Amino acid sequence: MKPKAIFNWSSGKDSAFALYKILKEDQFEITSLLTSINKEFQRISMHGVSVSLLERQAESLGFSLIKMELPKEPSMEEYREIMGKTMEEIKSKGVTHSIFGDIFLEDLRKYREDQLKAIGMEAVFPLWKIDTTDLINEFLNLGFKTIVTCVNETYLDKSFAGRIIDENFINDLPENVDPCGENGEFHTFTFNGPIFKTPAQFGIGETVKKTYPKPKVSPEDEDSEYVFWFCDLIVK
Repeated sequence: MKPKAIFNWSSGKDSAFALYKILKEDQFEITSLLTSINKEFQRISMHGVSVSLLERQAESLGFSLIKMELPKEPSMEEYREIMGKTMEEIKSKGVTHSIFGDIFLEDLRKYREDQLKAIGMEAVFPLWKIDTTDLINEFLNLGFKTIVTCVNETYLDKSFAGRIIDENFINDLPENVDPCGENGEFHTFTFNGPIFKTPAQFGIGETVKKTYPKPKVSPEDEDSEYVFWFCDLIVK
């Protein structure tokens, strides 16, 4: 009997490719997709994708969906409490593993592993340490289709939001930007590929600017903001 696993689903390309690899290896029984949702706006945290489009995506993938609702700007304490309760409930149903699409961020991996270890679960990283240029090229060669829903203005300008990732997109990226956006440069929504029964249909809406306060390391730090551009995807 294969161990049961929850799949941490962001709706983007890394999640899609990680799920593809996990399904191909057939070592786990995937019970559900787990996605963090902004409770106020009913959108995927950081990706900005609406819950209705997420639900359509999950239906096409053939998996049930667990939506973990978070406050608009949760503190780390709030996040840990909500995540802890969610994972304890998932574990109670016989799930022993939690799968992530992370690629090379060591601190994030350790955090996930430590949090899961505390409740007796294990983390799985099917994309870990794959070269990100090789990864995005294989992803595209397999026929996956993905669109950029959010860009961090620190790295990319507004024009990159709403673009389909293809060879031209990769060639246009500045040298300091990871081709998979692993440092948070951009986020995506994957709408078609070998793991989908049918494409997730959507229209492209307006691109909007949102700002978030940067945390202060010391009281003397000046107020500053992170700037993000979100391309709205409209359910058809």
